[in-house]
Amino acid sequence: MAEQTKNNAQPQQDLNQLLKVRREKLANLQEAGRDPFVITKYDQTHHSQEAHRLYEAKESEILAGRQEVDTNGMDEETARAAKKADYEERRALMDADPIRVSVAGRMMFKRVMGKASFCNLRDLEGDIQVYVARDSVGEESYADFKKSDIGDIYGVKGYLFRTMTGEVSIHADEITLLTKSLQILPEKFHGLTDTDLRYRQRYVDLVMNKDSREVFLKRSRIIKEIRNFLDDKGFIEVETPMLVSNAGGAAARPFETHYNALDEDVKLRISLELYLKRLIVGGLERVYEIGRVFRNEGVDTRHNPEFTLMELYQAYTDYNGMMDLTEEMFRYLAETVCKTTTITYNGTQIDLGKPFARLTMNDAIKQYAGVDFDAVASDEEAKALAKEHHIEYEERHTKGDIINLFFEEYCEKNLIQPTFIMDHPLAISPLTKKKPDDPEKVERFELFINTWEMANAYSELNDPIDQRERFAQQDANAAAGDDEAQHTDEDFLNALEIGMPPTGGIGYGIDRLVMLLTDSAAIRDVLLFPTLKQLDK
Repeated sequence: MAEQTKNNAQPQQDLNQLLKVRREKLANLQEAGRDPFVITKYDQTHHSQEAHRLYEAKESEILAGRQEVDTNGMDEETARAAKKADYEERRALMDADPIRVSVAGRMMFKRVMGKASFCNLRDLEGDIQVYVARDSVGEESYADFKKSDIGDIYGVKGYLFRTMTGEVSIHADEITLLTKSLQILPEKFHGLTDTDLRYRQRYVDLVMNKDSREVFLKRSRIIKEIRNFLDDKGFIEVETPMLVSNAGGAAARPFETHYNALDEDVKLRISLELYLKRLIVGGLERVYEIGRVFRNEGVDTRHNPEFTLMELYQAYTDYNGMMDLTEEMFRYLAETVCKTTTITYNGTQIDLGKPFARLTMNDAIKQYAGVDFDAVASDEEAKALAKEHHIEYEERHTKGDIINLFFEEYCEKNLIQPTFIMDHPLAISPLTKKKPDDPEKVERFELFINTWEMANAYSELNDPIDQRERFAQQDANAAAGDDEAQHTDEDFLNALEIGMPPTGGIGYGIDRLVMLLTDSAAIRDVLLFPTLKQLDK
């Protein structure tokens, strides 16, 4: 046992020694008056891939029509000499009017070869190789560079060239240490593979894993294109409160806190709905918000207590208008961000280019469970069917609740291709207009793709008398033990009494949308800093 403890302690001792050496290098630089942390800015003119593109474009222009040297029939030594001569001619043509760049990034690789060395710098766009020669950068700079560590951040000024091995590189004239890294990055070939550590130290994950960087850059593009799409349709982006006295608009348990200045208990919002509808009342006919909401619920591959929601509301339309807009927006995002309307998620092709299927909730249950709830007349009959199909329910549940339970059990898992599920039961839709020809149902839809709910939309209830009655039922549900029931919101009812025009509204889970369009397995993979249980201290 003592020997095993000794063996386990050795790697930690080695690590501590390496960390000590890095701090000593920093101290030596500071004593010599070359403290990197006093540098406040650096003139970064280009990024890595931009530099690659610039050089390759100029190379194509200058060397257009020039053929590669033909070494067929030559012996090895002659072929090598011919290739070298051809390289030098090409290099001379390019060097006659060199492309000068100033880049900055983290050093991820270094190879020292006496009076000249190579390193790779990684920036926002990717990696670029740098050639560092003592005669070009000076003895002092070169000596400091030779002592540098993987992870240090450098600024490099120089001109672009292509090496004999074909790699576009920077010939450094000046190299500046901008930040000394005092920690040690994960082993370079495997990156950061510990999933939990990737989430906890996202900054290291972004440094080491190209795929992670691409996911979050793509997430940014997705949100940008959503804004472009909606702005072009006349929507305006707004912001509404996160701390609220009444957390309504969704069936979820809120987080609660206390506002010291006002000595009031408040909640973190679970939805954006009720404030956005107030703006429709105020005459802002098309509004949307993209923001964080907070639901005190479990964590799994598709749920995080803090997540990004987008809701939009449009006056003078209904849930059919919301279906048309949603289908158009999803197709637009696929085309602009993914460059194709046929995407792949976990090996399954999903076609966003075809018209989305439209199916009522009752018809979906009839198709996948063989039960026709249109023929069910009472709550008791619905509960009997639930018992027969081994579906758990609570005594307070009505026929509408049972329908929803059947849908979740039998239908969701079959909805792979884009499908609008429409006409939900009144009992589970307290903010939605009833269908004029069937008052037990409402004008509501959910969009399902890859078995996931991607959006939830209504023809919004604008009858204040009906809304008050439905809030009363929600209050009764809460009193009966429903932690996710909504509560009467008097100010919202007052807004409806002022008058809200016929309105269509919809909510989208942005994180789930990003998962779909980036082929990410879990919501934590698309959240920069997901909710995690604190490690024991």
